[in-house]
Amino acid sequence: MRKDENMLKLLKNMTKKDLLIAIIIMVLVVFQVWLDLKLPDYMSEITKLVQTEGSDMVDILKNGGYMLACAFGSLIAAVVTGYFTSSVASNFSKNIREKIFHKVEELSMSEVKGFSTSSLITRNTNDVTQVEMLVGMGLQLLIKAPITAVWAVTKILNKSWQWSAITGVAVIILLSVIAVLTAIVMPRFTIVQRLIDKLNGATRENLTGIRVVRAFNAENYQEQKFEEVNQRLTKQQMFNQKTFAIMQPVMYLVMYGLTLAIYFVGAHLIQDAMMADKLNLFGNMIVFSSYAMQVIMSFLMLAMIFMMLPRAQVSARRINEVLDQKSSIIDGTLTQDKTDERGTIVFKNVYFKYPDGEEYLLKNINFEVKAGETIAFIGSTGSGKSSLVNLIARFYDVTEGEILIDGVNIKEYKQEFLYDKLGYVPQKAVMFNGTVSSNITYGDNGKGSITEQKVKDAIRVAQATEFVEKMDGTYQAHMASNGTNVSGGQKQRLSIARAIARDPEIYIFDDSFSALDYKTDQILRKELKKYTGGATTVIVAQRIGTIMNADKIVVLNDGEIAGMGTHQELLKNCEIYQQIALSQLSKEELENDGKKQ
Repeated sequence: MRKDENMLKLLKNMTKKDLLIAIIIMVLVVFQVWLDLKLPDYMSEITKLVQTEGSDMVDILKNGGYMLACAFGSLIAAVVTGYFTSSVASNFSKNIREKIFHKVEELSMSEVKGFSTSSLITRNTNDVTQVEMLVGMGLQLLIKAPITAVWAVTKILNKSWQWSAITGVAVIILLSVIAVLTAIVMPRFTIVQRLIDKLNGATRENLTGIRVVRAFNAENYQEQKFEEVNQRLTKQQMFNQKTFAIMQPVMYLVMYGLTLAIYFVGAHLIQDAMMADKLNLFGNMIVFSSYAMQVIMSFLMLAMIFMMLPRAQVSARRINEVLDQKSSIIDGTLTQDKTDERGTIVFKNVYFKYPDGEEYLLKNINFEVKAGETIAFIGSTGSGKSSLVNLIARFYDVTEGEILIDGVNIKEYKQEFLYDKLGYVPQKAVMFNGTVSSNITYGDNGKGSITEQKVKDAIRVAQATEFVEKMDGTYQAHMASNGTNVSGGQKQRLSIARAIARDPEIYIFDDSFSALDYKTDQILRKELKKYTGGATTVIVAQRIGTIMNADKIVVLNDGEIAGMGTHQELLKNCEIYQQIALSQLSKEELENDGKKQ
């Protein structure tokens, strides 16, 4: 898609109200230009009156009054136009930011990763700002400049071919300079936006990993990484600004050179003219000079737009890349249960590979979980455990096969309805800026279904009551973004409490007990079993102690099921499970745990 098409496509996101205001702006701009171009006519009339014997002062003052009225009217029109333009530009950028935000929420994990977090932030901030600035300036200057230029040219065409030729040469010089500079700088604005992405990425990486950076005394290393990107961005920006800086002096040189040339040619024309024509030529020269300046000023205004246009076009393309991105997850339509089943999960011949992957990560996965059962997944790192539970939550779609929840293929469910069935606790606990309570009620989607008592119960089951009630403000205590004011174990327990508070049909714990000590882990799972009742539980874990009491344990190895059964069954007939178990517990501990079962 061409750059101008990208911009036009983005501008189609304007609302009907904004388009109506844009039409009003056009009318106001035309009115303003008409007033501005009336000024030289009155100036010419005053010049003639001053040089004509017997002229009446009233006529001079009258034309002067008209000039003041035109100037004041132009000022009012400019102020109103500026107000409306700012309103349209701000509203347009607000709508675009909202659309980008909503679009990102619709995309699957693979599409989001394809853009990178830092790039998406840049596109929703810096890129939108670039387009907003162009809209704000463009609604005035892109309309005003050509109208002024054309209108002014029509008023001076019949004055003198010599003056017209000089003005034409000046315009050609200006257009040539603008074209050359734009051609030089345009490709480099793409580089600038990419470097801003990298700068944001380096800053984000440093902030999220600040503890590790300090623990390993890696401040200098991080500074060097930041400085490298910062220097590259600075050099590129300096080149762009220096290149565009040439434009302004050239503009003023042409503008003042044109004025000088008009007066120089005018002086010769007046000198060679008859006495009766000298006064008329002098008046024409004043008018022509004024209108010629209006023409040049029009190109100065266009030059300002051309300085902004290349970068805005790059930004428009980057914004459209996000808005045009098709999600690989197609939402279903089912918003109510089709069967009487609740909490059942079935995997039928499931194969999965990431969109950009060549090899299957999961191969021929088949199992069934009945309502109220606990199923656990264990295996070596990279065996596909987390990928498998991500398929249940439909963060990715299966490549082959199907997954049924409550007897229905999950692709048929509307995603919102599907997620209401799930209580998901990710591998890396996530906390949001707010309070402890707001983080626990995060899953009610604004329905107000999670009461204060339910919050306390969820926190109690998650073994978090003790530390929460010690916090300043207890359940209303401040929670920093990403939970930086609590420990990893505390954050994990609050994340578990958030899932419990939803009362879902299915709990998914993606290695969510790893930060807990064995005692807390054991008590939490025991209380969870009591509280959740008939809910189905899916657990991904590395520790045998976390999963040994599960109704069914699935052992994954290289993306395939290497064993399935209870703890005791797998100890007898699954070598991989035996190796994992013996690497964590002694034979005596395993035998004792088996007797407890």
